Amino acid sequence: MVFLPLTCAVVIISCVYGRPPLPPLPTKDGCYLVDPEVATFRVEGEAVILSFPIFSHVLEKRNIAPPTAEYSITKDNEMEGTNYQGEGRVQQQDNQLWLLPALASDSGKYTCTYRNETYCVTGSIKLHVYEPTLVDMKKLTHKVTAAVGETLTLECPSLRNFNKTDSMIEWYKDSNTTAPPAGRAGSFQQHRGKLMIPAVKRTHAGIYTCKLRVRINNQQYKVSRVYLLHVQGPDPEITTKSTVPNISVTSDPGLISTSTVNTPIVQPPVIVSPLNGTVFESPHGSGLKLFCQVLTECQTADSTEVTWLVNSQTVESSYLDKRALQGGRRVTRVSKGCQIELRLIVEPITEEDEKSELKCVTQNKGGRREVVAQLRLEDSTFTWVVVAAGAVISFLTVVSVFLYVLFKPRRKKNRDYFLARQSSTF
Repeated sequence: MVFLPLTCAVVIISCVYGRPPLPPLPTKDGCYLVDPEVATFRVEGEAVILSFPIFSHVLEKRNIAPPTAEYSITKDNEMEGTNYQGEGRVQQQDNQLWLLPALASDSGKYTCTYRNETYCVTGSIKLHVYEPTLVDMKKLTHKVTAAVGETLTLECPSLRNFNKTDSMIEWYKDSNTTAPPAGRAGSFQQHRGKLMIPAVKRTHAGIYTCKLRVRINNQQYKVSRVYLLHVQGPDPEITTKSTVPNISVTSDPGLISTSTVNTPIVQPPVIVSPLNGTVFESPHGSGLKLFCQVLTECQTADSTEVTWLVNSQTVESSYLDKRALQGGRRVTRVSKGCQIELRLIVEPITEEDEKSELKCVTQNKGGRREVVAQLRLEDSTFTWVVVAAGAVISFLTVVSVFLYVLFKPRRKKNRDYFLARQSSTF
């Protein structure tokens, strides 16, 4: 009876002074644990800056800033973590790790810890650095899907940590030696480092690489990013029967038998969640974590692409670039095939996000699917008024019951005593 009024009082105080406290973070080895960052894939020989945006957002959102705390970045290995200093090829600069340049041996898991004598928060990120001759383009590419006739703008992604003021971004298509033709007469235009395609055609599909040189500590380094552009989707493959020669050893050397070969049908992927027309509501200043879940055949899971678009633009090219993180692709086997899950984190939510269009797009050889959802700012004032009213009513009800039990008349007990005494007299 005492716990409920205290709970109501906490809710009322929370309503008066702001939102209730955020749920506690999980702990490990005495430290609060933050969700891991989206894995990073880079090429050997280029400058790499590892940052921890999810980790930084959590510190800012929860107002965690002990005055004497310091950042420490270590690389995990079998024996013990390696601490980095502010100089040399690998440098720690506050809450970032600079690799100037990166080597294939730098691949691994890096942990960022923010601690003092009494407080500790930790986050992690995985880095994969490929040798130029062994580059895995599937891992390096930022996937984009566009429809024929659509206007598309590509912006060199994930470069916010580099100073690009003195650098010119160059774009190349498919080959590292051929830049797409620019100008009004061509099908490509370049403006302030962005590559624009006024009207997308099927022939525009392919790999686009943006390259630039950056200057760090008076030294020049190469940086590049890769896009894989898909234009619409090829028509689903249809099962056909064809007769082909079947050469086999027979008693008659001149005899060639024939057999029928079936071409398998590739089914298009199915978006399980979110549903088309879903509205995601979130209060101002809070974070939002979204998941696009796609069901496909397991043999086509690796080649099935899933991506998020913001107002028909890639996340990196949209206005949410600095507040949204896309990644964490995960494939799990389910009863009906394999499910692909792609995460999108947006924080904090602001008035600018009201009615923004979020689109989940998936595609494989069988076809293309997409669903459209919408961001909406939750009316927190009305919500907290309702919660506060409910809390007050609950609190007053509990208090009324408690007072009634405490001061309830005890006439029945006196009457029983009187009747018992009268019976004993008789």
